[in-house]
Amino acid sequence: MAIRRITASFIAGAALLLAACNKEEDKPAPPALDPAEAATEALLKTGGNGDDWAAIGYGYDERRFSPLTDIDDSNVGTLGIAWYADLEDARGQEATPVVVDGTLYVSHAWSKVSAWDAATGRKLWSYDPEVAGETAVNACCDVVNRGVALWGDKLFVAALDGRLIALDRKTGTPIWSTQTTDKRRPYTITGAPRVANDMVLIGNGGAEFGVRGYVTAYDADTGKQRWRFYTTPNPDRRADNVASDEIFAARANATWSDKGEWKESGGGGTVWDAIVYDKDLDQVYIGVGNGNPWNHGTRSNGEGDNWFLSSIVALDAKTGVYKWHYQETPAETWDYTATQPIILAEQEVDGTPTKVLYHAPKNGFFFTIDRTTGKLVDAKPFVDGINWATGYDLTTGRPNENPAARFYKTGEPFIAIPGALGAHNWHPMSYNPATGLVYIPAQQIPQGYLADMNELDRRKVLGFNVGSSLTGTMMPDDEAAFRAAIAATTGRLVAFDPRTGKVAWGVDYPAAWNGGTMTTAGNLVFQGTSTGRFRAYAADTGKQLLDLDMQSGIVAAPSTFRVGGTQYVAFMTSKGGAFPLVAGVAGGVTRKVPNIPRLVVLKLGGEVELPPLPETATLAWNPPPQFGTAQQVATGKALYGRYCLVCHGDSAIGNGFTPDLRVSGTLVDADAWKSVVIDGALKDRGMVSFANVLKPDEADAIRAYVIDRSIWTKRTLPEASAPVGR
Repeated sequence: MAIRRITASFIAGAALLLAACNKEEDKPAPPALDPAEAATEALLKTGGNGDDWAAIGYGYDERRFSPLTDIDDSNVGTLGIAWYADLEDARGQEATPVVVDGTLYVSHAWSKVSAWDAATGRKLWSYDPEVAGETAVNACCDVVNRGVALWGDKLFVAALDGRLIALDRKTGTPIWSTQTTDKRRPYTITGAPRVANDMVLIGNGGAEFGVRGYVTAYDADTGKQRWRFYTTPNPDRRADNVASDEIFAARANATWSDKGEWKESGGGGTVWDAIVYDKDLDQVYIGVGNGNPWNHGTRSNGEGDNWFLSSIVALDAKTGVYKWHYQETPAETWDYTATQPIILAEQEVDGTPTKVLYHAPKNGFFFTIDRTTGKLVDAKPFVDGINWATGYDLTTGRPNENPAARFYKTGEPFIAIPGALGAHNWHPMSYNPATGLVYIPAQQIPQGYLADMNELDRRKVLGFNVGSSLTGTMMPDDEAAFRAAIAATTGRLVAFDPRTGKVAWGVDYPAAWNGGTMTTAGNLVFQGTSTGRFRAYAADTGKQLLDLDMQSGIVAAPSTFRVGGTQYVAFMTSKGGAFPLVAGVAGGVTRKVPNIPRLVVLKLGGEVELPPLPETATLAWNPPPQFGTAQQVATGKALYGRYCLVCHGDSAIGNGFTPDLRVSGTLVDADAWKSVVIDGALKDRGMVSFANVLKPDEADAIRAYVIDRSIWTKRTLPEASAPVGR
């Protein structure tokens, strides 16, 4: 009997093993990479010798670190312009140039792409996806694009309207295009695609407007979908027949209340920027955004952690199946996204070399996470003044929250540090393995949150839907408050040491929203500023070594490369993005900085000079007489805060790249104003009709409010808020 049992067991086991082998054999083998694709993969894995900058983050690890030393801390002061190119579209330019085999590729505003001879500046080709102007109304934070991805002979760009497009990288000719989003919903894409395993990965944006977030992998050759992972539940709790089904059914659905607006809004959680491939573990890490509405009390009835909002999620790269996640801000309610750049590194933890990831999200804490297990290693503040939490419990991984921060529970306003624009936003950070430091473009921008909403603040088909009164937190009619806002809104370059959990050194800036960083083996850190300076610092000490006037703001991160034995540094200039859109007078000195979209390339001894600036960018400022009553002005203020603030600035104080309504020629004419706001005369420029949320008399009340602001600011803050040209 024993022999029979063993034999039977052996036979059964052998049969199972054989079946398993046959099952694996039945799976189609992944297609072999062609030589060009294999060369790209090798570059992305190692980064190469520095001649190329093959991806926006340099390589798969996204450290934005170059091994080049031709430009170093001894000679960087002699950098000058090798060549520059003026670009069209004076909007935000947020892309990092990508360079392979001597050709520079960069995306622009409105998802346009161009290719250049990296050494000479000769334009090779350009591509315009012809995104419809009215798409801009669905873009929370300008019509920007953060870069392209290369794979073999193809270049990939994601368009604002949700298309993922493959181009021939030698000619710019379209090869295929896939609509990655539901065009009936207010999705947009501003982030850069990533490539790995012959796949292109892309997420999307639109959480403030009401969408359900996800990331998708597409076949690089055909554009066919390989897998998809949703980051919030299906409102019906049913399966989507995608990779995220299993984890939602098992655990994630239970973290969302059966009550709350998420069922209508989709819950948010968009993956609008950070997507990183781990070549060592064959995992993909996604940084997940905020919820919709922001207000957890409205979104999920104040119940549950709401997986996977504000989380780093690890997925199997081949299948998209969930592996682990770490939620940085459970039950997110302040727009504390986790979509900021992710860096992969190795660090000694308790005496053991450990594969980790570094993350510095909006909420102000720097996270070190074991990327094999998802366990929190450390969380320490990288900015001062954080008041929503005092720190993190490293055993539970949860923040020690300030109860007052849950404004929807207390019923009291809460002024949060940081605010929704974050202690660090999308601007890329970099990591130098020689110094062990991470260089973060940090900032101080407080924000008020108020749950006392009226009917106007409820969900609408246009405008932000955040579950918190935007009108109630607008600047008051007080000169001192305006000037205090200018003084309180500052920036800082932070060199953070993950090994100690402390800031090693920092450089203070008089303005926020400064450019991303890049670091090199030449002991250098490069960064542009929103005030128009391009600077280099010693990576180990922070000593300033270079300061060039670039005439316009710089928000994008630079890259560096070598062609013909010469090292170059490339970056873009412009004004744009979320902060300039909404900041109003709090934009301070950056409001008066010209908005010039350019691609600039530097080299040692470069002697090219930029053309002189126009004599003035100040607009004529002659407010028309007020026609409205006090009640009309008050009504107009509420409506402006609900529908206009996020594009035209707090208190109607313009930003220099979207129209400053205080000097609009339509202010003096009710019919002209109506033709734009109600009839949509400028929809091709992004100003769609608001007739589905505003009546003509309400639109005219907004006109009365804007006239009031024009008169008040000219009288009270003329030097601080003079209108500037686009």
